[in-house]
Amino acid sequence: MYNISFLGAPGAGKGTQAAVVARRLNLEHIATGDLFRQAVERGDELGGRVKDYLERGELVPDELTIELVLGRISASAGKAGVALDGFPRNLRQARALDEVGGGAAGVLNSVVYIPVSEAELFKRLSGRRVCRNCQAPYRIEDYSAAMAGKCRRCGGELYQRPDDRPEMVKKRLSVYLTETAPLIDYYRQKGKLIEVAGEEGVAEVTERIIAALGKKG
Repeated sequence: MYNISFLGAPGAGKGTQAAVVARRLNLEHIATGDLFRQAVERGDELGGRVKDYLERGELVPDELTIELVLGRISASAGKAGVALDGFPRNLRQARALDEVGGGAAGVLNSVVYIPVSEAELFKRLSGRRVCRNCQAPYRIEDYSAAMAGKCRRCGGELYQRPDDRPEMVKKRLSVYLTETAPLIDYYRQKGKLIEVAGEEGVAEVTERIIAALGKKG
């Protein structure tokens, strides 16, 4: 298996790139947000615990997130690999992933870091709209009169997530710098980090990521 994780601040495009790269390389795209929703929909004991945190607007604790993600990775055994989106989120999750993979070697082969300037992140997040049904993201500049505020994929209503409003964007970036940014040095020291600038168009960033992964083997 060839396993990849994507790192970047909110709005950097890591979710978009994880999905596209997964399709290109025939990997399974594993997004923590999707795992949370699926757990809630199953209605089992684990899903009930996840639901409690989501309904309170709190982050799902590390131990629950780790349990869900590792379970999904195990279920993917025998496939080409996985592209993780939103995991690991902090050093505790990264170390848990390494322990499962046998310590220093770890589960991950490569970690793609997508840096984007703070000004660009604010622009992207404040101008982002998301489908209520399928969670597909859109930019305001991509709107057309024909869309009438509806998703091109499923026809669902497009809305601005509460955490994409300016005051919440500042808080999210602060949390990112505190919790997630240290992962950059963690994986750089392990020789697994691939840095690809994220301020170009989606297609160009994708091609750079594919090329970088190819060089890494």
